[in-house]
Amino acid sequence: MKKLMKLVAVASVMALLLTGVAFAEGQQEGAETKTANLAYVNWAEGVAYTHVAQVVLESKMGYDVEITAADAAPAYTSVAQGDNDVFMETWPVLHADYLDKYADDIYDVGIIYEGTQVGLVVPQYMVDEGVKTISDLKKPEVKEKLDSKITGIDAGAGMMQDIENEVMPGYGLNEAGYKLVGSSGPAMTSALKRAVENNEYIVVAGWNPHWKFGVWDLAFLEQDGPQVWGVGNIHMYANAGLKENKPELAQFLENIYFTDEEMGSLLVAYKDADDPYTMAQEWVEANPSAWEDWIP
Repeated sequence: MKKLMKLVAVASVMALLLTGVAFAEGQQEGAETKTANLAYVNWAEGVAYTHVAQVVLESKMGYDVEITAADAAPAYTSVAQGDNDVFMETWPVLHADYLDKYADDIYDVGIIYEGTQVGLVVPQYMVDEGVKTISDLKKPEVKEKLDSKITGIDAGAGMMQDIENEVMPGYGLNEAGYKLVGSSGPAMTSALKRAVENNEYIVVAGWNPHWKFGVWDLAFLEQDGPQVWGVGNIHMYANAGLKENKPELAQFLENIYFTDEEMGSLLVAYKDADDPYTMAQEWVEANPSAWEDWIP
C-alpha cells in the first residue's frame, strides 16, 4: 500500500512539472527572442559603433548578440534572406544598387549619423602643391609621383564601384593610365600612414566620419567634372520581418543615433584600441548619455 501511494505521489509531481513546462513553453512562444544578429563592414566607424550596440544589447538588455563582418554585397544578401537581422552601415549615396535589388526584403531603420562625405582623399601637402581637383591627377608629374595608382578599399564597397564606373571614365583617369587598387579599410589607412610619414604622394578612397581626419591633415579632391558624390547620411537597413519578429530590437535600432561629438569621441577611442569589444565596453561605461535613450 505504501509503495502504491509513493507511485501515485511521484506521478502527481511529474504531472505538475509537465504542466509547468508546457505553460512556460506557451508563454515563450509569444515572447520576443532575445537574440540579435548584426552585420557590418570593416570600416572604422561601423566596427566601432557595432561593437557599442553589441555591448549595450548584451550588458543592458540581456541579449545574445552575434556580429558578422562582411563586404557590402554579402551583408545585404544575408539581411534580405534573414540570416542577419540588420546591416549596420548603409550609405544610400553609395549603395543605391543594393537598396533597389533588395527593396522588398529590407527596410530603412533610420539615420544613425548625419553629414557624411565621400570622395578621393589626399594629404594636405598635395593640395598645397597644386593637386586640388580630381582632374589634377592627370598632370604628368602627379601621375609619376602616384605611380598612376588610386588606393581603394574592399572591392564590394559602393564607393569602389563609383570610382571604377563613374569617376575614372568621367574624369579620363582610365585613359591617363590609372589603376584602382582594391584592399580594405585598414590596409588603406596603413598605406596612407606610410605615405604621410614619408611625405609621399597618395590618393585614397576616403570617407568622413573617419578617425584619419583627426590624425592627419587631409583633404577631399574637388569634383571639377561629373558630380559623383554629395553629402549624405549613414543609415541602417534591417530584414523586412524584424518589426514583427523582434519588435524590441527593431525599436532599439531605430533609437541609435550619434552626434558629431559622440562619433568623434568614439572614433578616437577606436583608433587607440587594441580590441574593439573592450574599447566599446569602456566607451559605453564612460558615455551613458550617448546610449541610454536607445533602450526602449
